[in-house]
Amino acid sequence: MINLKQDADGFIRMNRHFPDTALISITFTDGSEQTYSGRRLNGVYDEALAVYRTRNHLDAKGYSRAPRKTVHPANKIEFVPVHAGMAP
Repeated sequence: MINLKQDADGFIRMNRHFPDTALISITFTDGSEQTYSGRRLNGVYDEALAVYRTRNHLDAKGYSRAPRKTVHPANKIEFVPVHAGMAP
């Protein structure tokens, strides 16, 4: 079982997919704890990644088709928003 803690801003650190059959326990800031399958959290990760790419004008693969203006590799996410009571 993988244990994660929600930070004060409402996010968990998740920079990759978990195995679909893995059980992940999240401790929320309000003290409650819930267990989710890897498949459910992978879906939440994919949704957060799609929102990030849309807001930053990236294509479906995470590439910017605009000329490079920065040297920061920021085409992926590491923090995913979660909340207590989220459907397992």
